[in-house]
Amino acid sequence: MRPEPPRGPRPSRPPFPPDRRGPAANRPEPERPTSSLDITEIPRRSLDAPESPPTVSVRSAGHHPFVYRKMVIGPVGPVRPRDGDMVRVVDRDGLPIGFGLWNARSQINLRMLCQGVEAPGPAFWEGRLDRAIALRRDLLKLEDSTDAYRVVHAEADGLSGLILDRFDDVLSAEVFSLGIYQRIGPILDRAAERLGTKHYRVNVDERIALAEDFPGKPVATAKLPPRVTIRENGVRFRVQFAGGHKTGFFCDQRENRLALTRFTPGRTVLDACCYTGGFGLYAMVKGGAAEVTCVDLDEKAIALAKENANANQVRPNFVHADAFGYMRQMGANGKTFGVVVLDPPKLIPGRLDISAGKRKYFDLNVLALNCVEPGGILLTCSCSGLLPAEEFVILLRAAARKAGRSVQVLAVTGAAPDHPVGLEALEGAYLKAVWLRVGDRTSTPSIADDPTFDEPAGAEGDDEDA
Repeated sequence: MRPEPPRGPRPSRPPFPPDRRGPAANRPEPERPTSSLDITEIPRRSLDAPESPPTVSVRSAGHHPFVYRKMVIGPVGPVRPRDGDMVRVVDRDGLPIGFGLWNARSQINLRMLCQGVEAPGPAFWEGRLDRAIALRRDLLKLEDSTDAYRVVHAEADGLSGLILDRFDDVLSAEVFSLGIYQRIGPILDRAAERLGTKHYRVNVDERIALAEDFPGKPVATAKLPPRVTIRENGVRFRVQFAGGHKTGFFCDQRENRLALTRFTPGRTVLDACCYTGGFGLYAMVKGGAAEVTCVDLDEKAIALAKENANANQVRPNFVHADAFGYMRQMGANGKTFGVVVLDPPKLIPGRLDISAGKRKYFDLNVLALNCVEPGGILLTCSCSGLLPAEEFVILLRAAARKAGRSVQVLAVTGAAPDHPVGLEALEGAYLKAVWLRVGDRTSTPSIADDPTFDEPAGAEGDDEDA
């Protein structure tokens, strides 16, 4: 148990910064200028198989695509690898394991690409893209309902270090690996040829560039439009690239946005941490909600959410405010909603942030539970990969006790199926969406008024998310 803190006035809570789901979503960062998306030459290292690739020895042949520094014995043989090189990987006895991308400056020295004895060339890269695109187009048939979806989901699609989303005629990539960044031009050329898109952009998160130790500047094709309009299940959204977050739009919540509409007909809806209005607009456009209120502290996000509402000819209420303060005020006023959606930014960006991040999730959910009318629905989400689903549910149980509400778990869902999870990299299941039916208030909360609680025990997870 934590020691009881001294009683006194509750300290003011810092607001969420604009960054949503990036690795530093709960840390203030210097604001990037709008010109950070430089129009410059795209890196174009060849995808051809090296004739005599350098060799790197590892301590054991694991199955995870990440090989951390402590598991690497080091380069062997006369040819020394340069950072970003394709290397042959062998075990301590010199037996072949496969091939990967090398970076001595990163904690992840190797990102494995394939097993076998032949170095991968263009056919390998094209085969991985073809398989990824076939999943989205042929099996999931996403293009029947949307022109915005994830094309490549890193390790789950066999391309560790690459996230690639499609938004209408634009491919938007996020790169986590020096080796992928060096080859991103030829990779995107091949993806664009297969998908029929005209433009692409590449973003490198500052924290990832620091971890990988390379100056990965954001780059784009010369005629990249500043924004596009996408369709998703009949709802229209503007995707703004300059100053946007991650690849520009969160396709991972597509199925959850649609599923929410079964609960919203005739009800009042609060979309806390609404960003550009995704859940709130679905509730109004497709869900027949009586009234929708969208709250976010990011002024630019609220402005874009209003544009999205205009594009769909609906009129939600927009509130530029901190979700903590807004929900606390609603609770004090006795204001409740039939449906509350809580989809905050990433609150646990790294291992050192786990305890503070859990506290924020706990406090947010206590406030959200107090805003739900008896018999109403709370959809509460976490995109922190370091918070396992079972621990998130236990945390919600503690929050319900603190709020003095009876709660039923209706379902626990995750990201849309175009965000698959590889069995060798289960941490790719980063998104948790817990659907709660909130009942009457209990007579007495079963946790003391002080917000401390016993945190769930469990592993803290890895530093890297998919």
